[in-house]
Amino acid sequence: MAVVCHRPEGLEQLEAQTNFTKRELQVLYRGFKNECPSGVVNEDTFKQIYAQFFPHGDATTYAHYLFHAFDTTQTGSVKFEDFVTALSTLLRGTVHEKLRWTFNLYDINKDGYINKEEMMDIVKAIYDMMGKYTYPVLRDDTPRQHVDVFFQKMDKNKDGIVTLDEFLESCQEDDNIMRSLQLFQNVM
Repeated sequence: MAVVCHRPEGLEQLEAQTNFTKRELQVLYRGFKNECPSGVVNEDTFKQIYAQFFPHGDATTYAHYLFHAFDTTQTGSVKFEDFVTALSTLLRGTVHEKLRWTFNLYDINKDGYINKEEMMDIVKAIYDMMGKYTYPVLRDDTPRQHVDVFFQKMDKNKDGIVTLDEFLESCQEDDNIMRSLQLFQNVM
């Protein structure tokens, strides 16, 4: 049985497309290849790797959503280029780029807007991932309460959906969201 290996086209091209230096890309590539020797990662492997970061919770569902946000071509696998492009946006992108990427994550069915069920699915997945051992202990209806508040705030025209423009405007008005976007600004 032959194993097909994927190699990125060139680090120079990735350096031009991302906010990483050639040296940073080399380090990231070594780490990626260490976990995914074939040069691509499928969803099951992605979930296994991601779960290691959240040992007290169940990261399966959130990892599923995250994987599909990384898999922009919807091929069922994520190449190094896909991974590092998303990472560049999340770590070093502009506020607008980060928010746009996050909107895409929440837009589970990729129809161009977020409905309350999609937001609930993502928020519940985040709570599941964080685990039952969070402090303070959360009630079972906490995710629903948070979604109700956020959705009401974001759905500016009260039509039952959140468009990209509404999402961008709402997030930029919220100091907590804006601070959280800056958290990983200087990672690496």
